Amino acid sequence: MPAHDPQPAPGAPRASCRDMTDRGPAADAPDTPTHPRIQEPAILLMILVLSIGGAVVGLQLLVTLGVTPNTGLIGALVAMTLGRLRLPGFRRYRSVHVQNLAQSAVSAACFGAANAMLLPIGIPFLLGMPSLVFPLFAGVTLATFLDAFLLYRLFGTRVFPADGAWPAGVAAAEAIQAGDRGGAKAAVMAGGLALGVAGGLCGVPMAAFGTALIGNAWALSMFGIGLLVRGQGIADRLGASAAALRPAAHLDPALVPHGVMVGAGLVALIQVGSTLMRHGPDVKRGRDGRIVGALALGGGGFLGIAGLVALLSGVAYGLTPRMLVAFVAYAAFAAFLHELIVGLAAMHSGWFPAFAIALITLLIGSLCGFPMPALALLAGLTSATGPAFADMGYDLKAGFLLRGGGANPAFEQDGRRQQLYTAFAAFVIATCVVAFSWRGYFTHDLFPPPDRVYAAAIRGSAHGSVAWTLAFWAIPGAILQMLGGQRRQMGVLLATGLLIVNLKAGWAVLAGLAARAVWLACRGESGRSPMEIFAGGVIAGDALFSFFSSMKANIRIHRQ
Repeated sequence: MPAHDPQPAPGAPRASCRDMTDRGPAADAPDTPTHPRIQEPAILLMILVLSIGGAVVGLQLLVTLGVTPNTGLIGALVAMTLGRLRLPGFRRYRSVHVQNLAQSAVSAACFGAANAMLLPIGIPFLLGMPSLVFPLFAGVTLATFLDAFLLYRLFGTRVFPADGAWPAGVAAAEAIQAGDRGGAKAAVMAGGLALGVAGGLCGVPMAAFGTALIGNAWALSMFGIGLLVRGQGIADRLGASAAALRPAAHLDPALVPHGVMVGAGLVALIQVGSTLMRHGPDVKRGRDGRIVGALALGGGGFLGIAGLVALLSGVAYGLTPRMLVAFVAYAAFAAFLHELIVGLAAMHSGWFPAFAIALITLLIGSLCGFPMPALALLAGLTSATGPAFADMGYDLKAGFLLRGGGANPAFEQDGRRQQLYTAFAAFVIATCVVAFSWRGYFTHDLFPPPDRVYAAAIRGSAHGSVAWTLAFWAIPGAILQMLGGQRRQMGVLLATGLLIVNLKAGWAVLAGLAARAVWLACRGESGRSPMEIFAGGVIAGDALFSFFSSMKANIRIHRQ
């Protein structure tokens, strides 16, 4: 199941985040309260300032340390601090919904500028093709806006349910709620924060532990197993054994995780389609009717973006008509598939292997015989989709909980729309920051680390062993995904774990699942709410520790 058993009824509020509408008469009245508007001068000014800061911090951390930690909580903390200043107009920032908009702005600007814009355009520059930078920049900017809008449309559907785990969103909501209400919840939240920071000091990824207290047990079990199998080197030994048993197939042991993800990802896409086919009439009439429209918009949008980039870059004129059609179709399909897989992994586990999945689509593209300029554009477009999509899911989950878990549908839709507008405003700021700064970074040899991997893969030539390996290991990935079904996403989450080299995270996930089982066995369902509050604190503590550690390391690098 997407979140946990038992699954709450659609639209039912979560026990830990009820009645979080604005304080005051409007909130107490039976009529729908008014959600804070981004157009309000005080809110707009805060969002613009925070977006600039989020974009700059995201770029700096990505090119110097190779990471973009979850910065959304920083925006919420800034809004909380401003709300407690006794200055004219600052009281507005005390609203949890304003703090949610601040959190959404910072995270959207950070991931949008760093992962969705700067990272993709560094690929052609590293390959000595600076003329491709501006066409690709235009394409990935459009893809970033499309990403956020698609998640906005898909959030709350059967594909991406609002009661899904979305761990970072839960953490943000619990942190904002604890800061607003205090009391026993704040104490439980503080305990989780302390554990998250303490684990970070010991080098343990506590976000994995906290996620295991919230997410789907089946999916996270597969995720933890994948992390352990990869971390212990078992995946490499399995790949080597298969290659020894089938020497004629020329299997590459290093590509086992990639093959598993190919099979699981393709089955996941088929499962989404089968959901639409199975519920066809109901989907068209009901609230999930937006699934069809969103998927159609996504497919058409990515086709248009791929075609536009091919034309603006001049790559289209160097391809035969048949190869051009194949490139545009494959680039759109790869970008869309990458987005969906990254979103599913992020919803269930809180981790999204965007780099690894983009590399898989690049390897397959090289097997198709696309020339180097086309591969550079393909890698850029694919890597751009996913981060903004997943991040939007986290933000909407936080807002969903703070607005009462859907208890007031009109208020929920109003708030969700304001979050979308906030993300768009943050993306505009991110676009401007990247446009003014990318040349300075690249001319000083400051590139996001994944760019060097993409460039090396493009310079090399994929051969038959890649295709054989992907096809061979796609079979177990597809089987596991079919057995688990769309709700458990077992194949995708196993592959996600296999693609990440982090043994400690694997043990943390399994420890969290064990602690969750013991806690619920002792306390029953009445203990689920405090456990989730504690888990939110653990994830928030880990995120804050990672952020400030990254900032400290960045300062140290500049001093040297």
